[in-house]
Amino acid sequence: MDVTARVRAGRDWLKGPEPWTRRMLAGDLALAGVLVLLGLGVEELDKGSAGRMLASAVAVVLLTLLRRRLPVLTLVAGSAVGVYLPGAFLVAIPLGWSAGRRIVGVGRALGAFTAAFVAAIALNMVREWSQGRPLLIAVFSTLMFLAMVVMPGLASRYWSQRSTLLRALQERNAQLLRERAMVAGQARLRERQRIAQDMHDSLGHQLALISVHTGALEVDPVLTDRQREAVGVLRQASVAAMHELREVVGILRDGVEAPRPVEEAQPAARGVAGIAGIVESARSAGTEVRLTTAGQPRPLVAACDHAAYRIAQEALTNAYKHAPGAPITVELRYEDDSLVVEIANGPAAGPGAGEVVSGGQGLTGLRERARLVGGMVYAGAVEGGGFRVAGVLPYGTEPAGAEITGAEESAAGGVAGGVADDFGQQLGTRSGGAPEPLDWAVIDRKLLSGGTRSGGVAMGCGIAVAAVVVLLIVIGAAVALLIGSVSDATISREDYDGVHVGEPEDTVRSRLPGGDSILTEGLERKGPPRPQGATCVALLADDGTEEWGTDSVFRFCFKDGKLVEKQAYQAKQ
Repeated sequence: MDVTARVRAGRDWLKGPEPWTRRMLAGDLALAGVLVLLGLGVEELDKGSAGRMLASAVAVVLLTLLRRRLPVLTLVAGSAVGVYLPGAFLVAIPLGWSAGRRIVGVGRALGAFTAAFVAAIALNMVREWSQGRPLLIAVFSTLMFLAMVVMPGLASRYWSQRSTLLRALQERNAQLLRERAMVAGQARLRERQRIAQDMHDSLGHQLALISVHTGALEVDPVLTDRQREAVGVLRQASVAAMHELREVVGILRDGVEAPRPVEEAQPAARGVAGIAGIVESARSAGTEVRLTTAGQPRPLVAACDHAAYRIAQEALTNAYKHAPGAPITVELRYEDDSLVVEIANGPAAGPGAGEVVSGGQGLTGLRERARLVGGMVYAGAVEGGGFRVAGVLPYGTEPAGAEITGAEESAAGGVAGGVADDFGQQLGTRSGGAPEPLDWAVIDRKLLSGGTRSGGVAMGCGIAVAAVVVLLIVIGAAVALLIGSVSDATISREDYDGVHVGEPEDTVRSRLPGGDSILTEGLERKGPPRPQGATCVALLADDGTEEWGTDSVFRFCFKDGKLVEKQAYQAKQ
């Protein structure tokens, strides 16, 4: 159990602060496997021993697995190991990518990459010092480090910072949307409170006067019973209006119904059940009203039930105002999928009593109320001079008010159900000339999801092209180095034959190339034994007659200021 706990603790330490899923582990192992295979190929070309191949494979696996937990250490170690283990040279690419993404702070990242660069350059100089030309070695090593470490690191750092910035912008945008909703809600609440106060101060006062005067008039002994009954209806209507006004004011002010004193009369139910009450009140006022019901009564949801009551109430009110004395028919038809509330009246029995006060918004409000619950309202004249209002309401909740039609949208100014975007920017204009707001959800999806794939491909292609350009520069520099060193490393058979043993060293060296080239490294040790205490120069034959895998070598050995030996032999590459 103790061993298992230690293994788990070691695995958690290896993962580091970020989660390490099985998919990520499989990806790291697959990457290490590919790098190991490529490294073995490099070792084979370099004629590396079995021990060096094994060391390269182990180094690649360890560095790949530790790069998440120790990005700085693995970057420096990978740059140093790649100098002496050619098979581990390619691991510098993922190490640079990982370090650029995971090292926090620009200063720390710059220090880590600088330390890796110094380690790679210093070890390359030490390893190749015997070849001479330290400047070329430094330039070549610098170009390779830039192509294989710095470029992946910069690309990874840019990618990580871009993703972080986009997430921060998205969170900021969400916060702005929440703050905007809060500000808009507070503004609406203040406006509702102002409207509620105005309604309470104006309508409340007038309704209270009506209630007081009708109450006093109801007990006046001069009035007849019929007149007292009509006055009682007026008083009850004013009391009910006071109740409804108080509830509306409470909803406008606080979003909840205002409490009612216990002694006040309760208002009539505002639903299908309350339609009979308003019909009875109309009859008491002397209007001929007939209520009929067809079909099997079914319950409605609260919103539809309230809408049915309002349709009947508004239609009766319109009939009182515009066709006084006309008979009215109220019909409730319970059909299979909806309730039909139909109110029809005949032509007016005579001229109106005077000016009719109307806001002109009653039928419009009924249509909007029915649309919000998934129903509809029809209103129009009928044959014979009457008028009919019919509302069709569903039994269940089928909200159809979330969508806004094109005509309504144009009438509303071209912006559907909201306000302009947070930053006041516009993408274009609609057909009506109104500006079309930015859709930030679409922009976020393009930047963080769908756009990431295309943007990632584009950036990956750019990085690949840049890496190829740098590698071509490195290869060109290497080719130029080799071409420049060929003249210092080769000699013809005629020049070899023209040199004789016993000639002064200065004379012979002036006729020979310098021999300071990587092409001649170690050739003087591959031939016959050298004279004791002599200094030798080995050059390649330029006749090209050697067999594949061997080099034709001309060696000149000097001692005590004279050429003491010259040898021609074949050396294996």
